[in-house]
Amino acid sequence: MHPESSRMELSARNQLGGTIRSVRTGGLMAEVTVEIDPTEITAMITETSSNRLKLKDGDRVTVIIKSTEVMIAKG
Repeated sequence: MHPESSRMELSARNQLGGTIRSVRTGGLMAEVTVEIDPTEITAMITETSSNRLKLKDGDRVTVIIKSTEVMIAKG
């Protein structure tokens, strides 16, 4: 199925498109690094989710940030 044809409507507005640069698995978790020009975001997800989504380097993905789980610090 083509990604555009399977898009879900989400209430989360904090969505950033990017490309997976690395997927590192070990134990129960997977560390997924996504390049979002000009920077990168790294997320920890379950290894089960990583396998279910078949994530691999070079995949185009959408990073969704839940506003209740983002913190900002200053100086």
